Amino acid sequence: MENRGAGTITQATYAGNFAILHGETLQNLTVDLSEVPYMDLSGVATLLEALKTARARTIGLELTGLHDRPRYLLELTGLLSLFET
Repeated sequence: MENRGAGTITQATYAGNFAILHGETLQNLTVDLSEVPYMDLSGVATLLEALKTARARTIGLELTGLHDRPRYLLELTGLLSLFET
């Protein structure tokens, strides 16, 4: 998949940006979503996959810059509480 621009989370974005979870020794990782005004379930799935990987490596995963619509989606699905915000 291609990266469709700022604010779009695609499989390519995940591969490039979350690959650090697999190779680095980190205590925490902050994901800045300030340029993501809209998120669908594929974006949620990408964040959940990153969270799963982070937890397996005992890395904290924090979401910052959440806009109203993505925040509402994460709240509605009961997932917001899983992330440090």
